[in-house]
Amino acid sequence: MQTLYADVIVDITADALDRPFSYIVPESMRENVVAGSQVMVPFGNRLVRGYVIGFHDSCDYDPAKMKEISSVMTGEDTAEAHLIALAAWMSHYYGGVMAQSLRTVLPVKRRVNASLERKVYLSSQTEARAYREKLNKRQEARKRVIDALLKQDGRTAAWLIENCQTNMQIIRGLEKDGIVCVLTSERFRTVVEGGSETVPPDKLTQEQTLAVRHIRMEWAGKNRPVLISGVTGSGKTLVYMELIADVLAAGKQAIMLIPEIALTRQTVERFVRRFGKKVSFLHSRLSDGEKYDQMRAARSGDISIMVGPRSALFTPFAKLGLIVIDEEHEDSYRSEMVPRYHARETAIERARIEGAHVVMGSATPSLHTTYRVWTEEYAGVSLRNRFGNAVLPETVIVDMREETARGNRSIFSEELIRRMQESLGNREQIMLFLNRRGYSGNVTCRSCGYVVKCPHCDVSLTRHVNGRLVCHYCGYERADITECPSCHSSYIGGISIGTEKVEEEILKRFPTARVLRMDSDTTRGKEGHTRILGLFDRGEADILIGTQMIVKGHDFPNVTCVGVLMADLSLNASDYRAGEKTYQLITQAVGRAGRGDKRGCAVIQTYQPDHYAVKCAAAQKYSSFYKEEIAYRKLMKYPPTGFLLAVLGSSEDEMHLAKGMHFLRKYIDRIDRGNILSAIGPAPQSIGKIRDRYRQVIYLRYPSPENLVRAKDLLEEYIRINSGFAGIRIEFDFNT
Repeated sequence: MQTLYADVIVDITADALDRPFSYIVPESMRENVVAGSQVMVPFGNRLVRGYVIGFHDSCDYDPAKMKEISSVMTGEDTAEAHLIALAAWMSHYYGGVMAQSLRTVLPVKRRVNASLERKVYLSSQTEARAYREKLNKRQEARKRVIDALLKQDGRTAAWLIENCQTNMQIIRGLEKDGIVCVLTSERFRTVVEGGSETVPPDKLTQEQTLAVRHIRMEWAGKNRPVLISGVTGSGKTLVYMELIADVLAAGKQAIMLIPEIALTRQTVERFVRRFGKKVSFLHSRLSDGEKYDQMRAARSGDISIMVGPRSALFTPFAKLGLIVIDEEHEDSYRSEMVPRYHARETAIERARIEGAHVVMGSATPSLHTTYRVWTEEYAGVSLRNRFGNAVLPETVIVDMREETARGNRSIFSEELIRRMQESLGNREQIMLFLNRRGYSGNVTCRSCGYVVKCPHCDVSLTRHVNGRLVCHYCGYERADITECPSCHSSYIGGISIGTEKVEEEILKRFPTARVLRMDSDTTRGKEGHTRILGLFDRGEADILIGTQMIVKGHDFPNVTCVGVLMADLSLNASDYRAGEKTYQLITQAVGRAGRGDKRGCAVIQTYQPDHYAVKCAAAQKYSSFYKEEIAYRKLMKYPPTGFLLAVLGSSEDEMHLAKGMHFLRKYIDRIDRGNILSAIGPAPQSIGKIRDRYRQVIYLRYPSPENLVRAKDLLEEYIRINSGFAGIRIEFDFNT
């Protein structure tokens, strides 16, 4: 029998991921050793624990000098073993080398320096008082420290330094004199406040109770992924929490995925009220130390629920019982880095590996998920009514062409202004949604048509109110211009609008209104999202203007008016999912209005009022939209009725990239002798250059995914053995 070799990592630190060691797999172990298996291997003069990350049939070393795996640790189901098995699946399905997948699923690998806490105690109160009496006027700082400790012993050094106008040198001097002792201990970096007291769960409605019962029956039977579809405000989160309570009662753990960092605050607060200190969260704005400590708490079992964006999917829970994917339709669940995984499919695979459940929820489910409910691959439950006394808002579609014909050149329709005046008069809140940040979309010469573009990316620069032109892809900035560089005309200016422009116009029309703007420019800091949303939630602002981050899952009971500006902006995107994205954005925006006791209104401003995505979103009729959109997808054989693979190439050398992509296409035609794959390209990507790298794409379509995975494997091998692809980065993206 041919010798089988296993690649084993003996330590899952950042440095070790690219340095696996090869061992022979004994014939007696072949059936038990798989990717992710824990094994004991000889390493130097000792046996150490390792993890299998892959296999191969040949080895560059002398087989006579190779060592064998000593034993397989069966029954040792650790979080690391499960995550490494998941990484192997991701590497196979999405492409890329195993090390890239390992870095994704093991995001905090290197130990971060511990956070130390110093507490200061008096050695003796009597001696401290006597010592204080002997201090002179130049030693007031020592007096303040002693007085503070006499009132409350065991203060932290940080508190004393801040409140007693002292420093660590003074405290150390007191310690040297024997008056205080300083005890140093490791402090866990907490990211969740409160949790010491919990409140009873809200009582479920009859509809929610039936949904929970249906899901429990599914778990006891086929255990398919479950989609909870429901109108905005129908109380999906209450259903999630009831299901999580079931999982915790069974001694297992849960992951709650949310699409945006902006949703973390509200979601975590609700979960902490229900589950207390069992809850934590992860996202990219945390420090390395905070991330490290949250992972450590998850691994040790100190927490049982992790909330966060897609990276939270890889929380090292050893007893994972449930993964919830809220707003499952969101594009933010798709990674733009290799491996280009989708959190939905990856969550389903992790649940399969660990015997866990998957529940997804959305008021506007992706066509991918709905199609799989219709084909019974997934199970589905519906929530058709809003929770409590809330009702769906009154929705008005405004044809902006008619506004222009009446002489209204404003950003705002007369209907929207009237509704805003009513809400402000009633001391209610308003949200204005525009999916474009900045002051104006692009700067164009109206004389010759010249567009000011980024020199490093094939995109136009956006004008900001601070007088700068900014690239939203690479961050390039330059000063604004008043003269066309091409024809020297002065007729050069901004076309379209952004959130900054909306803010400026609102302040002109409503000068006494308190206005907040929320986009990626105003939320760059660690607490940017939390600060803005907290102010609005507390009623310290009347109007919130923002991009799509303000329309995803937020619950503000006093919002009674929502304005959707340029609702058809996303319809003009060069994407087969343009209609789907437009429907989702408008529906989610409309759903922010009237979530409390007061009925809300939503004004949708559009230049395409008859488009089915706009009309169905206004009426909140998902089934009507789905029938229209799925018919188009079937006709064009686009996902979810077919499968799509994008072969993405990029290089700093445009000619070298074109040559490499040409040969890839020729190779595709050669392996596709039966003409079963539908290939398009190569052609420039929608943005042909970013950060001085040129970009091209080849699309492959087929009714089933197996052939696309096979094509991906063959292309990876072809690229690996051909040195001509050096300098070209090739990535694979499924169902883009």
